[in-house]
Amino acid sequence: MRKFIVFLFLSNLFFTSCQLFDKKVPNEKELLDKQLKEINWKEVDELPSVSDCEKISDENARKQCFFDFLTATIEQKLAIDTLRTLYPQLDTIEVKVTVFPDSKISFEPQFPQDSVAYDTIRIDSILRARLIDFPKISPAIKRGIPVKTQFILPVIIKQE
Repeated sequence: MRKFIVFLFLSNLFFTSCQLFDKKVPNEKELLDKQLKEINWKEVDELPSVSDCEKISDENARKQCFFDFLTATIEQKLAIDTLRTLYPQLDTIEVKVTVFPDSKISFEPQFPQDSVAYDTIRIDSILRARLIDFPKISPAIKRGIPVKTQFILPVIIKQE
């Protein structure tokens, strides 16, 4: 009788446990779509950085260090140029900075819509000529993969 009860118990366990494997498994496309919808594409896990700022553990302080470094380096490279003498009324330029996944960097001046007072092509060429040999910048990281990032920095041309 005991053997029969053990047999019933084990057979019941076996047949009910098969229902655990009977669940529908989602396909790859559904899982991928679900994961892609959960990702916040507007933010990166780790911002671009330079070697001087890598030691800082606080994320906000590291971000501020990076932007301060970029702004100071751009201002220093442009300080020795003729932008001040060519355009004395121009005190600040907004520069669109793009950091690519392969650590390359590009700079593009942003001018207001009514910027007919400036020779935008000339300012752009001066900016591009001065901002070569820029220090190495590590790209931003999203889920362990280097990604392209863009941001706009105000760069002060004239300091009085």
